[in-house]
Amino acid sequence: MSASTLADRIDRLLPQTQCGQCGFAGCRPYAEALARGDPGVDVDRCPPGGDAGARGLAALLGRRAIPFDRARGEHKPSQVAWIDESVCIGCTKCIAACPVDAIVGAAKQMHTILEAECTGCELCIAPCPVDCIHLAPAADARLAASEAGPRRARDRHAARLARKAREEAERDARLKARVPFVSPDAVSDPIAAALARARARRKAVGGAD
Repeated sequence: MSASTLADRIDRLLPQTQCGQCGFAGCRPYAEALARGDPGVDVDRCPPGGDAGARGLAALLGRRAIPFDRARGEHKPSQVAWIDESVCIGCTKCIAACPVDAIVGAAKQMHTILEAECTGCELCIAPCPVDCIHLAPAADARLAASEAGPRRARDRHAARLARKAREEAERDARLKARVPFVSPDAVSDPIAAALARARARRKAVGGAD
């Protein structure tokens, strides 16, 4: 079995909270590390999956079954975050932190969490400057425990990563289009070349010479 195929199978066993408690930036990177057999990466790194999840990973990989590492976090019932809209100041920090784009809103406007899409990862709580985000038991715990919930979270996380990569590429392309490259060979005086580059950078950000 190829490493990518094994990673797919491992990924399907993970709860797709994308919380990072495993030490990786999401469930898929953890699955890939397990599939590669990276040193020090074992089946006990996922608190959301609990002991049952660790046993499932061990069975798939033919490893010794061990409980999940309590030092990484607590195994909790299915939960979702919610925003106290009377306190929210619209800073957008929670939107930037959400790994599955489950928070909607705009700068200086009230934010709302889409309960059906929230994985309960808790990543939105720490960045909130006014402590207006709280956790509650998921209304439909059955969906979160079924295959459909994790699959939807996996798809939303992948879509977010693709969107962010596309936005970064577009931003880089715009920056390159606005800042002309000044070759040192084009200017005989090194000081003049440095000044030319500085002027180009200031122009790109709307500054004046």
